[in-house]
Amino acid sequence: MRSILLFVTTLCGALLLTGCKKEAASQVKAVAYNEVSHAKGFSLVRYKGYTVVKVNNPWPKATQSYTYILKEKNAIVPDSLQQFTTIAVPVKRIVVTSTTHIPSLEMLNEEKSLVGFPHLDYISSEKVRHLIDAGKVKELGNNQSLNLEVLIDLQPEVVIGYGLDNSNPSLDKMEHNGLKVVLNGDWNEQTPLGKAEWIKLFGALYGKSDKANALFNTIEKDYMNTLKIVSRVKEQPSILAGDIFEGKWYLPEGNSWGCQLLKEAKGNYIWADTKGTGSLSLSFETVLEKAKNADIWITSGQFGSLKEMTSSNPHYAQFKAFQEKNVYSFAGKKGKTGGVLYYELAPNRPDLVLKDIVKVLHPELLVGYKLFFFEKLK
Repeated sequence: MRSILLFVTTLCGALLLTGCKKEAASQVKAVAYNEVSHAKGFSLVRYKGYTVVKVNNPWPKATQSYTYILKEKNAIVPDSLQQFTTIAVPVKRIVVTSTTHIPSLEMLNEEKSLVGFPHLDYISSEKVRHLIDAGKVKELGNNQSLNLEVLIDLQPEVVIGYGLDNSNPSLDKMEHNGLKVVLNGDWNEQTPLGKAEWIKLFGALYGKSDKANALFNTIEKDYMNTLKIVSRVKEQPSILAGDIFEGKWYLPEGNSWGCQLLKEAKGNYIWADTKGTGSLSLSFETVLEKAKNADIWITSGQFGSLKEMTSSNPHYAQFKAFQEKNVYSFAGKKGKTGGVLYYELAPNRPDLVLKDIVKVLHPELLVGYKLFFFEKLK
């Protein structure tokens, strides 16, 4: 009898243990595994009640990755993940530190959750400017030395930060004072769609992953459709980019996202064969020698007219594109305090940037489309 009882007890214990193991396994089974397809700098895995976000390339040559747990109310997070920064979602109060973060809030209808930002004048979004005018978004000062006292008083549930290298004392101070910081590496992505896909990070923070996915899918589809339209082009106009700043001519390197957009729009960018993902720094003479006869000139956001350009440097008039008035800029689209819309919105809307460039290079292809960011300088 005792042996039978022992057998039954052991069997029940085994069944219960098996059941517990199955239950534990079901708790850690991913609902959606890595919903990120173009971005290289982060991954996002949804589980029942929580999401694991891993940022692995927040700046060039980053030496470590960063993991964040976005936890829903009453969710159970496995012990193995307790070591990582945990943020309760959906967030209601947020601080972001780059204008490229602003469009994601607005697209998700969450701009009212923004409570602080460094250099408020840089923001172009009309919706956010209304909030600023109403005193609902506070000035936080310089990005590399944020006003920690004001930041702590605001009590944001998360600060979306970014670093330029492995030394980030400002971010370290925030964490030391109990603030939760999530790194955003959108600026370090090398493809247009990769930059735009960071909206999915904000979708996860606000409990709106499905909406963020749908928004990105629309952008991706529009981008791909434009690529199809331009794929049949045979003639590719030659392109000069950039202009002089503090004595040097800055223009995109051959592996940068800006160069990729020019290539995909079927433009013959003169420096497309250079290596690097940042900017070239060249002398005026070097640029003039190589690009004097370029068909199209896409400048930076410095100038709003041809006269402004020659007032800054009369030698700009030596270029064929200038003489034929084929010079384009995004300088004209600004917020009311001077923030340039392109710098804020373009990384989030590569579909619009691509359409603009195609319209500039091949105006016959996009009938009825009006330039969104760029305009021909007069």
